[in-house]
Amino acid sequence: MNSTDRYSASGLTPDSPLSSDLQRVVEARHHDPFAVLGRHPVHGGEVFRVLLPQAETVRIGQDGPELERIPGTDLFQRVVPGGAAIPQHYRLFWKDKAGRERNHLDPYTFPPQLADFDLYLFGEGKHWHIYRILGAHAHTVAGIRGTLFATWAPNAERVSVVGDFNDWDGRTHPMRVRGSSGVWELFIPELGPGTLYKFEIRNRQQGTVLLKSDPYGREFELRPNTASIVTSDQPYAWGDQAWMEARKEHDWLHEPLSIYEVHLGSWQKTADGDFLDYRELARRLVAHVKDYGFTHIELLPVTEHPYDGSWGYQTTGYFAPTSRFGRPDDFRWFVDHCHRNGIGVFLDWVPAHFPKDAHGLAWFDGTPLYEHEDPRLGEHRDWGTLIYNFGRNEVRNFLIASALFWLEEFHIDGLRVDAVASMLYLDYSRRPGDWIPNKYGGNENLEAIAFLRELNTVTHQQFPGTLVMAEESTAWPQVTRPTWTGGLGFSMKWNMGWMHDILLYMSKDPIHRQYHHDQLTFGLLYAFTENFILPFSHDEVVHGKKSLLYRMPGDEWRRFANLRLLYTLMFTYPGKKLLFMGCEFGQGDEWDFTQPLAWYLLQYPLHQGVAKVVADLNRLYRELPALHRHDFESQGFEWIDCHDAPQSVLSYIRRDGDEFVAMVFNFTPVPRYNYRIGVPEPGRYREIFNSDSVYYGGSNVGNPPLEAEAREWMGRPYALTLTLPPLAGIILVREDVPEPSAATEATPASEPNNDARDE
Repeated sequence: MNSTDRYSASGLTPDSPLSSDLQRVVEARHHDPFAVLGRHPVHGGEVFRVLLPQAETVRIGQDGPELERIPGTDLFQRVVPGGAAIPQHYRLFWKDKAGRERNHLDPYTFPPQLADFDLYLFGEGKHWHIYRILGAHAHTVAGIRGTLFATWAPNAERVSVVGDFNDWDGRTHPMRVRGSSGVWELFIPELGPGTLYKFEIRNRQQGTVLLKSDPYGREFELRPNTASIVTSDQPYAWGDQAWMEARKEHDWLHEPLSIYEVHLGSWQKTADGDFLDYRELARRLVAHVKDYGFTHIELLPVTEHPYDGSWGYQTTGYFAPTSRFGRPDDFRWFVDHCHRNGIGVFLDWVPAHFPKDAHGLAWFDGTPLYEHEDPRLGEHRDWGTLIYNFGRNEVRNFLIASALFWLEEFHIDGLRVDAVASMLYLDYSRRPGDWIPNKYGGNENLEAIAFLRELNTVTHQQFPGTLVMAEESTAWPQVTRPTWTGGLGFSMKWNMGWMHDILLYMSKDPIHRQYHHDQLTFGLLYAFTENFILPFSHDEVVHGKKSLLYRMPGDEWRRFANLRLLYTLMFTYPGKKLLFMGCEFGQGDEWDFTQPLAWYLLQYPLHQGVAKVVADLNRLYRELPALHRHDFESQGFEWIDCHDAPQSVLSYIRRDGDEFVAMVFNFTPVPRYNYRIGVPEPGRYREIFNSDSVYYGGSNVGNPPLEAEAREWMGRPYALTLTLPPLAGIILVREDVPEPSAATEATPASEPNNDARDE
């Protein structure tokens, strides 16, 4: 029997001897069941009422007075004389229709539990810790332990808590609404952790009955099941205090930041092809990330989601780590283990849109509540998802509280905000006439902009040292500038333009690269206008784009050489670094979320070479301040020569004060002998990294230590005459600079080449 049929079959007729209040309770339509159920003073004593659809008989106390069924209903009541010694919070003993003896404390004897001030702040959109109020929480009243449920459904006629404990029957535990706040609450005594539950919501206008998961739920069943789970209030014993204290003072702007992007479901799996749990993932990932020298892990969304194929980007549980890999405390252990090993953890977070799944936020109370009603504002037709109504206080509060929740409850070090461009523009991916201009006639989403500024202001105030990163693909100004200067306030922004230009350039056959040299150099025109991350992310190795390795042209040797060259450019170019899993060893296939990475490739020398390149570049990036100190500031970068398009050669300097490192890149398979570059200082220069080293699978063309000539070249007072290896990048330091611990030189080359550049 469905919910609507259940109420129409209650046995009531138009002439039933019930008041309108009683009838609405029986029909599960009452907004305040406490006005009817429980105990109430009447002439001659107190009336006790209980609605128990599963009961045959009910009594107060094991040996107390038996309640009488109102004919044709599941409502039981009895007037008890005033002198009866019945405790304030009494126990009901009842026999169900299968003859089983059952009992519980009556929840309708407890007063309201939510503070008016909490409800006020939520209505104003300023309750940053509303996740401690709404949802399901362990709670104690008058020494009685139980669970306090609360949800926001302002357009509901009735909301109930349903679960295994009441046979999923919405008539049994209706909630009370708290005035005009739209918040409904109910304390159910003796209900504890592990309980499955949902909210059953009857819409006020249409009378439709919906079954919804808890928007503030802390844990969910493993998909395809969708019930929320009451979690324990026992605190987790964190061991990362040193990390958390240091994070507050960490100068991330001027320190190395190299991110390993991971999809937990397909990084590795068990021998049987099942998911690894959070704890085993942490052990394996930390060891892997430390071996390769990354400073942080970034997780594709682990917020609960029903569909594996969304990779987590169609989220339904904004306060719950997915149950695919374990319990919430298992995820806390994951983060804790990373921190105790010196690895930070970022989380992909998706406030731009949400899915239409029936159990989720869509039409939560029978109306467009979290989303806009007009599809021109409230729907991404390309993605089949809904857009948040950022102009509604309670919706903004929901999202900001979610961001703070991950930073507080799980010690996450930062959030990467997905699809920011889709939030900023009202006409994003829309045809003319399919969007509504803002009040000034423009295409800027003013409400979303205000939300993003508030998000960044609050997170940085509440959790200093945490980072919020924007995936933003347009030329929107001041994405990473302070809100008080008109910026959006993000910590960093993905440099999508640089990524697209570089990958397009690298896909060209080297013979044609001279005609596209500007794609290498254009990014420096804007490189310091924002705090940029250089992302080779999951989006670049799916949907027919091919893997990074197979986007490189040429035969096998050239593809690997090009890939090593690409990574050398990224790790020496201004900006923080991000590499998607599998790219660190040159996976050949596109990423498939259903399969683990092709780890077997690491038995082959060329793939081993790519892995060594990434590990050594990460270590150089960390150990040489010139490569990271001024990632966001122009004083950290100088061109040596950006004009040698005919030979497809690029050279520049990264600097930290007086210390500098020189980089030269040859984007053709032709070695360049006697190639002269200008350098700023005299002395002996040493090649500390060469992506063409035999150690990496290269041809081993390189340079011995070289003495700079006192010869003005390229506008600099000194010059070096080099051999440039094919399809490779080299890194040079002056001899008095200590050699980093993980650099590998190539064997010097000596064969001259008459077509080398001389002027």
